[in-house]
Amino acid sequence: MLCAKDMLEYGKRCVLVKLQLESNVIRHLLKNMYFINGTAYAGKSTMVRLLSEKYDGIQCGENYHDELMSAIDTKHQPNLSYFETMTSWQEFIGRTPEEYDAWIVGCAREATDLEIAKLIQLSAQDRKVFVDTNIPISILKEIADYHHIAIMLSPQSLSVERFFDREDEDKQFIYQQIQKAQYPIKAMENYKNCLAKVNSLEHYKEYEESGFYTYIRNEDSTISKAMAEIEKHFLLQI
Repeated sequence: MLCAKDMLEYGKRCVLVKLQLESNVIRHLLKNMYFINGTAYAGKSTMVRLLSEKYDGIQCGENYHDELMSAIDTKHQPNLSYFETMTSWQEFIGRTPEEYDAWIVGCAREATDLEIAKLIQLSAQDRKVFVDTNIPISILKEIADYHHIAIMLSPQSLSVERFFDREDEDKQFIYQQIQKAQYPIKAMENYKNCLAKVNSLEHYKEYEESGFYTYIRNEDSTISKAMAEIEKHFLLQI
């Protein structure tokens, strides 16, 4: 259920009104959406890009909802607003694994409203939309059909040891902040522990045991093999 709040003045009394959009309505609006969730380095972004190209669809890559970030505030989205409230980048890299994990989970929960709002907007184009999403699995179950959801998983070691292998600007910026720490080696060890917590066996099991179709990346995996299996699951080849 998606909720928005509005305040109505009634005499001297303020009445809180909840505007509710039921999950079955959202499911109908998002009928052309294909969601891929899962762990880091599992191939989600690559799969979304390739599927959108092959089926002339719309690609919603990682953080596709960022264009709606101007709508957030520190009261309603404290986790998404963290970069506005943190004291420094050293604070960011110095959080405990538990704090970092709670922040990641909180961001995914708060970003769900932004993701759904953006997807409803895109639904007006009446095209297939392939989504690299962080919408929690409990919500995905409510707003999308089984054959429109896929989970991609990778070993924890990939997400931790290869995090800084990518050339994207954000990851290299974090790497630079770690090197600026008073004790860089200790800071790097702590940050890797944060990544390990986010990609822990506990979270892995949540995905694996979610009841969704799951593709697990291993040393024998190839892009073509993964794509063929996910296409089959999405019933795109029928």
